[in-house]
Amino acid sequence: MSRFKRIIKKNLFTIITLSITMVILLIFLFQGNSIQQLGSIFKSLSVSWMLLAFATLFVTWLMEGFVDWLLCRHFYPKWTYGRSFMIGMTGMLYSAVTPFSTGGQPMQIYYMAKMGMKAGHSAAVISVKTITYQITMVLFSLILIGSELPFFIKNVSNLTFLTIFGIASNIIFILAVILVSVNAGFVYRMLRTILNGLGKIHIVKEPGKKYESIITQLDAFHAGFKTMGRNWKLYLVVCLITVVQIAVSSSVTYCIYRAFHLSSATLWVMIAAQVFSNMVAAFVPLPGGSGGAEVSFSAFCHVFFQNLLTPALLVWRLLTYYGCIVFGCIFVSIGARKYVGAPPPEDYSNPDGETSEEEKPA
Repeated sequence: MSRFKRIIKKNLFTIITLSITMVILLIFLFQGNSIQQLGSIFKSLSVSWMLLAFATLFVTWLMEGFVDWLLCRHFYPKWTYGRSFMIGMTGMLYSAVTPFSTGGQPMQIYYMAKMGMKAGHSAAVISVKTITYQITMVLFSLILIGSELPFFIKNVSNLTFLTIFGIASNIIFILAVILVSVNAGFVYRMLRTILNGLGKIHIVKEPGKKYESIITQLDAFHAGFKTMGRNWKLYLVVCLITVVQIAVSSSVTYCIYRAFHLSSATLWVMIAAQVFSNMVAAFVPLPGGSGGAEVSFSAFCHVFFQNLLTPALLVWRLLTYYGCIVFGCIFVSIGARKYVGAPPPEDYSNPDGETSEEEKPA
């Protein structure tokens, strides 16, 4: 088999995924617009605002790595930022090319193990990061809803229910993780009862398998927090950084908005629109939320871009999705060559000052 064929076979799923997402994007792109019209619009874009949009996106990648670095340092005080940046880009890359963003976390744990981190510690880092992100996203979304919900009810009322449902789903999951720490048996019995009931009315298929999948995830989060310990100061810092990261990431849309020489909308309302849009797109099972991302962006941002919505959608998707894939491949490839197989900066140091079972002398 030739080298080219081996590369194709190895990356077949990613190639199919990107092909599907590109077809969906092209369908949205050429509805009512010709190539000539789009070309003339793109030529008029503000270069400075587009550079700022990319710089803003890059800052969110740096902050992703910074959060990973803070959590990894809890176990390895000399863990380098470069390793953490590579792990953050790994999560973004594989989340973009797998359904429901399911590939990001396993691949992060895989690469952290390849860098010498113990499996329990890498799982703890990713679990804590995931749940703190969800808590932060919910709280931030509630603030946005409180300040901007009347505006979006008026302009995108058909998707308001989905947005609230998304927040409610996250809250239920967060509460379930907390309750597992208090009374796991009660949570598991309640979960089994609910899933069996939904199975009887044909809302949930194979409730038994769904139950096993959910409790495995809940147990993983519980074990992660147990391994990490009650370092509330660290969790608070991570949450605060995540708030800034979400706001900065969502402001990319505002930079694109200004690149089209538009200025009537405020930065805050466009951040709210993008956060709402992302929550709706998260329900789509295709990689990168394809289809859902385009529909939700159109629904929430049409009021800002009006007749420039289609070219704005193209620029936004190329920058935030395909840009993440391209640069993710580059940074992950460089990081893998530099860090994979290399020993961690230092041996594991128990944050509570106790010797772990693996470190006790025989």
